[in-house]
This record gives sequence, structure tokens and C-alpha cells, in this order.
Amino acid sequence: MINTASGSYQDASLFEKTNTNSYSSKLEWTQISTSLEVDNSNHYVPPEDALKNAATPTNASAPLTIEWITENANEQYYLYSHFAEIQELHTNETREFNIVWNGKLYYGPVIPDKLKLTTIQSQSAETCNGGKCSFQLIRTNRSTLPPLLNAFEVYTVIQFPQSETDESDVAAVKDIEATYGLSRLNWQGDPCVPQQLSWDGLNCTSTDVSIPPRITSLNLSSCGLNGPIAVSIQNLTQLENLDLSNNNLTGGLPEFLGNMESLSVINLSGNQLNGTIPKALQREGLKLFVEGNPRLCVSDPCTKPLHKKKVLVPIVSSVASAVFVTAVLVLFLVLRKRHSTAEEGLHLPPRMAMGNDTFANSPEPSFDQKSTRFTYSEVIKMTNNFQRVLGKGGFGFVYHGTVNGLEVAVKVLSQLSTQGYKQFKAEVDLLLRVHHKNLVSLVGYCYEVDHLALVYEFLPNGNLKQHLAGKGDRSAITWGSRLRIAMEAALGLEYLHTGCTPRMVHRDVKTTNILLDEHFRAKLADFGLSKSFQVGDGPHESTVIAGTPGYLDPEYYHSGRLGEKSDVYSFGMVLLEMITNQRVISEKSHITEWVAYKLNRGDISGIMDPNLCGGYDTNSAWRALELAMSCADPHSANRPTMSHVIIEIKECLACENSRVIKNQDLETQETIMRLETSVVPGAR
Repeated sequence: MINTASGSYQDASLFEKTNTNSYSSKLEWTQISTSLEVDNSNHYVPPEDALKNAATPTNASAPLTIEWITENANEQYYLYSHFAEIQELHTNETREFNIVWNGKLYYGPVIPDKLKLTTIQSQSAETCNGGKCSFQLIRTNRSTLPPLLNAFEVYTVIQFPQSETDESDVAAVKDIEATYGLSRLNWQGDPCVPQQLSWDGLNCTSTDVSIPPRITSLNLSSCGLNGPIAVSIQNLTQLENLDLSNNNLTGGLPEFLGNMESLSVINLSGNQLNGTIPKALQREGLKLFVEGNPRLCVSDPCTKPLHKKKVLVPIVSSVASAVFVTAVLVLFLVLRKRHSTAEEGLHLPPRMAMGNDTFANSPEPSFDQKSTRFTYSEVIKMTNNFQRVLGKGGFGFVYHGTVNGLEVAVKVLSQLSTQGYKQFKAEVDLLLRVHHKNLVSLVGYCYEVDHLALVYEFLPNGNLKQHLAGKGDRSAITWGSRLRIAMEAALGLEYLHTGCTPRMVHRDVKTTNILLDEHFRAKLADFGLSKSFQVGDGPHESTVIAGTPGYLDPEYYHSGRLGEKSDVYSFGMVLLEMITNQRVISEKSHITEWVAYKLNRGDISGIMDPNLCGGYDTNSAWRALELAMSCADPHSANRPTMSHVIIEIKECLACENSRVIKNQDLETQETIMRLETSVVPGAR
């Protein structure tokens, strides 16, 4: 027989029906609150708003009482009550009370610490008298103030007859957890039992209740895993599906994966694995997904790595299919070479139209004499005849290039777009005037009648959106990295708003326009829509509406009046995207509507990007979310300035950095706690 617990957090200012339990009304309570920060440094982490509010009995001499009725008189509970003094007490005032459970002293006396959380928990399961449960806080004789309760949690013990998960599987998955330093919130207790409380990312057999369940599926995709593939995985002998995609795994593919007879699907795409694929992993019936590992080879000797593809290609053992794939690859390379040669003769970038003189007679932008001017033939040479495409916009294509050993990104203006020329000129005019470490810098330009190009510094880690999605060989970035990237992007925007003359608004702030260098430092890019704005109370110029749907300031959209707060709104969308990893516009709603709906439920874990696997400081997450929503206020006057945004993000980052520093020590303490309270619900 195994005892486990299920329950939910309840703010002390409101109780509602949960399952068959009906909590008493809050009409006999008075709510008090504070705007000060409450130290939440223990392991339970109730929401910050709960700690800043508390309930006291309306009748100061009466106890604070919570009662509920249970249909099962033998129901057992674990209780967690949270206290913090949030009022300023005078020297002659005292708040002291006892905790009473069903008429008997449960704990006390309690004197809440000022602005610091104290949590009292059950050491064993509690039962109720005849199905009526009563939890009371009763002031002591020497107390001058009524009792206080900030938050209260009740967990119901679930009795179930099913056998525990197979011991070898439990040992294996705990070794995997330790190997990768995972900190998933619900990886506590038994991995498979009960089924409704099974660990995230696991599927288990659910056959005869007398037979220990076995783990059949393990999904650790996008969890920031580092290092080689864990040897402990081979001990999950009934594993059928293994997904370790979109992480930072290194080293070779272990042969033991091919020897796991039950394993039929392995997804290792989007990592940094190298070497050759063992023959054991090319057996019939095994689907192996390995795209996005640029140094991984199909066969030995490893003369050519796997070609990156967007389509998943299962590797099977059929020799005939291998010969076919090789033939197709050779044909593709031959055709590509012929196509490249033809384009080289034309001296045109791929897919660029011919014979259009849209901007042939346009005036040349006022380039700085210090900027490097390239000829079009030099652009062809630096891009190796436009071989590698980095991206595409309304202006045309961006290509990878090299200038004197320095990697560059080359934006080539298409001859099809008049608007493209206007953006091209606007970007030139801005980049020649502004210089900041968080703005992409201009290396040079090309201006030859019908050939216009801008040459920028190359940022090898792509854009922020790719990393949020964990696409291809891009890793899903940590919460701390997201906050730092947000701060650096904010610094770039602040410079545009306050450090330029005239001051500028970007008008197209979004995750695809935040680029990352080799050290993951963020730089704001794409200034084709940037425009100066009026400062102060003077008349604001009405402009043609420009920007990206979803990120576009609704007030600017309706009025046409441009100001720096339009960028603040767009930055708020970027923050929400970084927090949730949700699309800014989905089929059903805008991201602000989705977040507002989730906020009403008070569950930060339901809002945060699941790719973070719970690896974030809760206070930091709440604060960042509040900041993002304030930036997204529909009225620009209510939005913060970028200077204020930077201050707030720095505070969020400080909280997260503190968590990371303490993490190792906390993990040690939590391990000891689990050993001491093996059947008691773990810390939230």
C-alpha cells in the first residue's frame, strides 16, 4: 500500500469548492495587505501576491476558522499553513496564536516573522471527526492582535492498491535525473503510480495492478540537457519511445541504444552529437531521427556529415534504400552545381528579378565617407555567389559572406519593391548615425545603379525566436539567459529613444529582429521602419502605419501618432513570447488575452514556457510577467519607459541569479528532506 497526496493551493483571502470538500465562507474574515516585499526563501514558494495579503478574523477576539465536510469520514489530509507578519506592529503590540485541529492543539504558539514566510506542515496524515474538519487559529492570552493567515494548502491522501513502479526503472530514471541535473516540479514520489500523478515526460504500462508498472516512454525534449547520452537509459529495458531532441547533447551515439529490444523510436534531432551511427542503430524496425547534428555521419569513415534537412528522415537498415538516397543526393548536388554556375554567369542573386529599374535612378543615400564601399562583384565574391541564405524580408534576401576573414551578413535589395528602397535608405541613414553595443553595426555598403546591398556584422547564433522554438540545432535557452537577452535588447531600444539625435522609434521590435552573437549577447536589428519622433508635449506627427501584426501598438494603429511607447508595447509582446513561448497571434486569441485568462487562475507554471522544465525563480517570473503586461497596456500613458523596463528586468535577473547560486545547496537540502519525509508531500 502506497500513500501519496494531491491537493491545491488556496489563497487565505478566498476559499472555494475543491472535489467533495466545501470550505467555509470568508465573510467572517477581514483582508489586510502590504506593498512591501515578503521574504519567500523557504522551499514552499506560495505566489508573491498571496504573501502580500492575509486574512484575520473580523471579530478580533474570535478564532480564524476554516471548516469543511468530507463524504468519507476516514479521509486523511496533510496541512500546510503559511504565515508572514505584514503589518507594522507598535512596541506594545503582539500577535501570537495557536493552531488547533479538530479541537486539539496542533502547533503553537506561533509568532509570525515580519515580512518573512513561516510554513507549518503536517508531519503525519490528519483525519477529521465524523467527516467534519476544523482548522483554527486561536490567539493566546498575551496576544493583543488577532491571528493572521496568508495562505493555506490541504492535500488529500490517496490510497491505491497498485504496485510501485519497477525498482530498476525507478533507479534508472533517478540516475538520469541526477546526470542531467533536472529539477522538474512533479518528479517526486513514484514515477508511474498513481497514473494521474505520474511524472511529466513519462508513459508507463498500466496492466494488472499486482504487476509493477514499467516505463515505456521518456520525453526530455527541449530540457537543456548537456553532455553525453546517459548510460542509465539502457536500464529502462521496456522503453519503446525515447525523445532527447533539441538539447545540447554531445559525444557519439552509444551502441547500447540499438541493443534495447523494445525501443522502436529514437529522436535525437537538434543536438551536437558527432561520429558515426552504429550499425546496431540501423536495424530494421527502429526509427532514428538525427537531423540537426551537423557532425554526425551515417557511415565510417566519417568523410561527410549528415546534410541538414527540415524533414525528419528515419534511418533504416535497407541497403537498397541507402543506395537510393545516395543516388538522389548525388543528383541533387550535380543539379545544384549547374544552377549555381548558371547564376554565376548572370551575376544575379538567386530568385532576383531582371530588367527592373525601379530604383536605378534613385538618389544615393548620404553614406559616411568612413564606411566601406563595395562593388557588386565584391559582393558576389564575399557571398560565394550568394550561396548561403540567412533570411528573407520585404527588401529581398540576406546572405552569409566573408570580408577579410570576418563573417558578415549581406542584405541585398530586391529590384521588385519600391518600399524596399525606402527601408534601405532609412536603415542606412540610421546606422551611420548610431553606434551601440546592442545594435547591429554596419560594415559597409554597395550602391551600383541597380545593385544595392548593406553589409552587417554577422551574428552566428541567429535570432531569438529560433532559440525559443528550439528549431534545428538551436537550443532552448534558459530563463536567466532570456532575462539577460531582454535587458540587452531593452538597452538598445533605450539608446534609440534617449541617446539619438533626433530620437528614434524602431517600429518593428519582435523576436526575429533580436539577433544573438557567439556569446549570446543580444543586438537589435532591422531598422528599415525606424523613424524619428516628437519629444514632449508638442504635436506628434501622424505617420503611415507600419509594423508587424500582433506586435503593433493598438493606440498607434488607431491614431497614427508615433512615440517611444509604441516600441514599449512591442517589447511587451517580446517579453510575453519569451515567458510563454506562445505565438503572439494564434487562431483563437492574442497572447495578452491568453495570459490574462491564465493569470485569473493564479498558476505561474501554466503560463511559463514548458521548455524551461520549471528551472526559474518564481518571484522573478511573476515580476517579469507583471512588467510585460504593463508594457502591453492599451493606453500608452500607462506604459513604463524603457529606462524603467531595464530597472525591472535587472531586478528579475538578480532574483534568478540568486536562485542559480543557491541551487546546488538547495538540491542537497531537498534530497535530505525527501529522505526524512518519504511519505509526506514534497515542497511545492
